[in-house]
This record gives sequence, structure tokens and C-alpha cells, in this order.
Amino acid sequence: MADDTFTVAVRVKPGASRARVGGRYDGPYGPALVIAVNAPAVDGRATEAARRALAEALGVRPATVSLRTGASSRDKLFQITPAPPTLATHLTHLLTPL
Repeated sequence: MADDTFTVAVRVKPGASRARVGGRYDGPYGPALVIAVNAPAVDGRATEAARRALAEALGVRPATVSLRTGASSRDKLFQITPAPPTLATHLTHLLTPL
């Protein structure tokens, strides 16, 4: 993996009444960022909504975020390439409960 690549573990909550990014879930990939999306878990719509929400929350272009694993699971790994230098700090802030 390249030095400018960052992997983010995510727990997706599809069909949520309110879309939001933030919070921590201890999943199979370790501490995961919780992303609630309005989209249903049908035909990859929730995954795409989560990918776009993650990009917006981290302040990166959606094209830099790609699904690495977990297409049909609530637990996913997204890869961000190229990763900005402040990404780890920003992610830590999102994982911290309010």
C-alpha cells in the first residue's frame, strides 16, 4: 500500500431517519466510525451514501474514497487515496463521542 493511502473502518446504519457521521463502534476491523445514512441497504445504495458521507465528513473529494471490503456488510473498510496529512487527526475527532 502506498504511503499516501489511509484505511478507515466504518459501521453503516442504513435507513436512518437522520444522516450523520460520528461515534465509535467496536467491530471486526477494530474501532469503526459510525455512519448513519437515509438510503436503504438495497443495490449498494447505503454503501454509496456512506462513501459520500465519509468523504464530506473528512473534507476530501468523493473520488478519493473507495470501498476496500464489505460490499454486503454493515462493517466496511474504505480506502482514501491520496490521504491528506490531517486525516488521522480529523478521524480521531469524529470517533470521539460528544
